[in-house]
Amino acid sequence: MAENPDSNMPVEEPVDLSSCEREPIHTPGRIQPFAALIAVSSDWILTHASENTAKILGKNLSESLGLPLGDAIGFDAVHQLRTEIQLVHATEGVARVFGMKFGDRVLNVSIHPIHQGFIFEIETAGESVRRDDVATVQALMKRIRGGRDFEDFADRVVKSLKALAGHDRVMLYRFEEDFSGSVIAEAKAPHHEAFLGLRYPAGDIPAQARALYLRSPLRVMADIDAKTVGVDPLYDPQGRPLDMSLAVSRAMSPIHCEYLRNMGVRSSMSLSIIRGGKLWGLLACHHDSPKNIDFKMRTALELFGELVTYEMSQREDEAERSAVDRAQGVHDRLMAQLASNSDIMSLVDQFANEVSTVIDFDGIAIYSDGEFAARGSAPTRDEFPILAKFLNRTIPNRAYATDFIDGLFPSADIFENRFAGVLAIPISRTPRDYIVLFRKEVAQSVNWAGDPSKPVIVGKHGSRLTPRTSFALWKEMVRGKSRPWSRIELRTAESLRVTLLEVLLKVSDDAMALRKRTEERQELLVAELNHRVRNILNLIQSLTMQTAGHVADTHEFTDVLSRRIAALARAHDQITRTDWGPTSIRDLVRIEFRAYMTSEDRLTIIGDDVALEPQALSTLALVVHELVTNAAKYGALTDRSGHVEVTFARDHVGAFEMTWREIGGPPVQAPRRRGFGTTVVERSIPFELGGTARVDYKSSGVVAHFMIPQPFIRDIDVSNVQNIETAQIIQMGSRKKAPLKGTVLLVEDNMIIAMDAADHLYEGGVERVITCSTVSDALHRLEKETITAAMLDVSLGTATSLPVARVLEERGIPFIIASGYGGETEVTKSYPDVILVRKPYSPEQIIEALRSAMSQ
Repeated sequence: MAENPDSNMPVEEPVDLSSCEREPIHTPGRIQPFAALIAVSSDWILTHASENTAKILGKNLSESLGLPLGDAIGFDAVHQLRTEIQLVHATEGVARVFGMKFGDRVLNVSIHPIHQGFIFEIETAGESVRRDDVATVQALMKRIRGGRDFEDFADRVVKSLKALAGHDRVMLYRFEEDFSGSVIAEAKAPHHEAFLGLRYPAGDIPAQARALYLRSPLRVMADIDAKTVGVDPLYDPQGRPLDMSLAVSRAMSPIHCEYLRNMGVRSSMSLSIIRGGKLWGLLACHHDSPKNIDFKMRTALELFGELVTYEMSQREDEAERSAVDRAQGVHDRLMAQLASNSDIMSLVDQFANEVSTVIDFDGIAIYSDGEFAARGSAPTRDEFPILAKFLNRTIPNRAYATDFIDGLFPSADIFENRFAGVLAIPISRTPRDYIVLFRKEVAQSVNWAGDPSKPVIVGKHGSRLTPRTSFALWKEMVRGKSRPWSRIELRTAESLRVTLLEVLLKVSDDAMALRKRTEERQELLVAELNHRVRNILNLIQSLTMQTAGHVADTHEFTDVLSRRIAALARAHDQITRTDWGPTSIRDLVRIEFRAYMTSEDRLTIIGDDVALEPQALSTLALVVHELVTNAAKYGALTDRSGHVEVTFARDHVGAFEMTWREIGGPPVQAPRRRGFGTTVVERSIPFELGGTARVDYKSSGVVAHFMIPQPFIRDIDVSNVQNIETAQIIQMGSRKKAPLKGTVLLVEDNMIIAMDAADHLYEGGVERVITCSTVSDALHRLEKETITAAMLDVSLGTATSLPVARVLEERGIPFIIASGYGGETEVTKSYPDVILVRKPYSPEQIIEALRSAMSQ
């Protein structure tokens, strides 16, 4: 089928001849009879003399050997040729001279360089024919450009070339990756057998022939049975062999002539399609009878071939650009998805859907940071390391593709029933993490033009691969291979690799920056926490000392100090519930009031609520606590008739004013001595907040007026300030008392707190307290002991007491929860109806809470 210009002449570029043999270099070359060939270097001439040459030139040039060139062809002709040679030298191309006079003859001349000289190919100009071949080529190209798709484009190309050159058969022949070739388009005479779809082994056009097609795009064989003209001498005066690679008049090898003769072809022509400096394919033309392509038509055909190649390149470039645009779209969408979620393992399905729009595959696997996910025809998690071990040996930092994984390493046969093709995209800087696409095996029915495995046999031209004498369809089922990955798909995969690395590097940089910011924030938080803890410890120390200085009785001291510390704890609980934001003053008053009273029936709050900044909340919490305590001990709350009225207002500069008024209680007298509580009420707001405080001890009840400056006050905004629900605090006498008894399980991981709580429980009547610091210890004791009730701390180091609560609930054992957290926890969310006591708690609180739990 295809042209095989297997030459006995050397070529300038090195060629891998391992797949074919060559005739010895000293075998004389030959040229076709339609032209003469002269090699010229400096002032000497190599003529290739014969009767044909004499007929063309009108004289026997062999008689001119040794003569100056001007004496041989005429000095006017020499002058014109030297001008053309100058052009050839400048452009490094081929010059053509139409209608040049050699004596009394009109000839056409083609000139191309060799070594330090030039080759002139001369043929008769023939009869003058009015024919505009260039215009015909332009019209045909306009029709070709209208092709809808590549298949239609290729069909128009072969039909147009058949119309232009007039051959019986024109084929578009494309080389595959293994250098075999397929006929992808064909235009033929009706009586000819169809070659469309047939594949021809690489040996039909061996390496040397492909190299010649690359150097010389136009090859013509006018008549395979014509007697050719010998070339003599073969060497120039410096002993260099004559290079006839670019000579159109050069004869084809006898092997190729036999190849064509077996196909019933008498003459042939081919145009090379060169894409990116590589031989993409051929336009091969066959004719049943001798057919010479004249000088003018060959020029038009070369133009046709160049334009077709250009148009084909444009179409392929457009297809690549379209693929690149689609890949860019995938890039943009993946960047957007990964920017909001850097965990690629959570985006397996989205990633697979996106990639499938630009690369066709049957399975996908992702391995990243030790995690694995797969979809479709892919390896299992246990099998993937086998593939990854092989991939780690391939070229790093590049996508890797194969359509035949089974032949690459021994263990690959475990994949043969699921996939044969692999496209691996590394997504880490070192061989480790991959996204791998898989394709199933495709049993390709390849239509071979003859048996590709036919052995080399000895023919009449020596030990060579004799051309096929039968072109019956030979089918070979190719097993173990997938559809090959196209160049565009590989470029897309490489683009995806860069995209993913870009995202992962960005994620890594963001993580590093976030880690740095987190460390800096943590340092600030630790410093701030240290500052606040020290302030709280100093405050508690001061409360302790001041309380001790004003209370003589130990029991009273413990009670007063516990209540003051509890007031501070309630205030800080409110702060944490608002994420250290402004906190409602109304809620603060209600919570402190309910610490002493069973309900808010005896409290009236008038005016609009405001929010207090966290740094001022502890101060006001102690003030309100002392007011409520004094009212409960000495004022309006000592009997059932009195109540408290609290009024909120804002002055003209935005400062907050609060008035505390006790009504209906017993007569009140001013204290004889100023205790710590009185000092807190009268002096803490002026001293710490820069406000004012005034207390009047009227016989009808205490009236206190306070002003807090505007910088500490914020308007209530439901979007910023939460209305804090009153903490669940169990009051003395709020529930029916039931005697404590039995064995209590106390789960607490702080030894001192556990000892203190156990003492309180024993004082409340508990017969036995079992103390556990871990979940496992508590569960073990539940299995071994009879438990009456339980008290569970929420947090136990790195664990919570939730498993213990579940067992207690299953067994119907009542329990209470102790928590130091300001908000909800896993345990309190799971058991919202269980009684909760906040740390720090008083003995009365845990005793009353257990009584209530046991009586339910």
